[in-house]
Amino acid sequence: MKVWLGCLVVLTAACAQGSDPAALTTTVKPSDTNAVVVRVVDGDTVDLRFGNRRERVRLIGIDTPETKKPNTPIQCFGPEASDFTQQLLAAGTSVLVSRDVEARDDYGRLLGYIYRSSDGLFVNLELVRLGYARPLTIAPNNAFASDFVQAARTAEATNLGLWAACSG
Repeated sequence: MKVWLGCLVVLTAACAQGSDPAALTTTVKPSDTNAVVVRVVDGDTVDLRFGNRRERVRLIGIDTPETKKPNTPIQCFGPEASDFTQQLLAAGTSVLVSRDVEARDDYGRLLGYIYRSSDGLFVNLELVRLGYARPLTIAPNNAFASDFVQAARTAEATNLGLWAACSG
């Protein structure tokens, strides 16, 4: 309970800063860590260790092209998105996971905003900002929806990542 209360404080502080995406990278201190990366599953899903408990975490508010979805071909820029998430969140990386309104998705995965503890990088936003992900807003988990849309519009306008590589 104490960990999630701390996450709520960080989430509230991030929301209070307004919609400046750069400000969203400065709200976390290394001492705020509540999980460690075990492995990256794909561009928007990671396995984390919270103490002795391992959880699969789906990044809230974003969607990367598929690489491992059953009965779905590998999508344009999917491998690149997975590789980039791996670069951001190598095994052993300390992170802070913050929740929104709903804790889990229909597949039982924990839903989270992930901040890298070493530098406070808001991973969800970084993936969209650099064109590795598109916004995916599923209410009521929409605390950063406008930030993700703004970042995607900028990435598209500057032809970054999947916006340059994938037609349509």
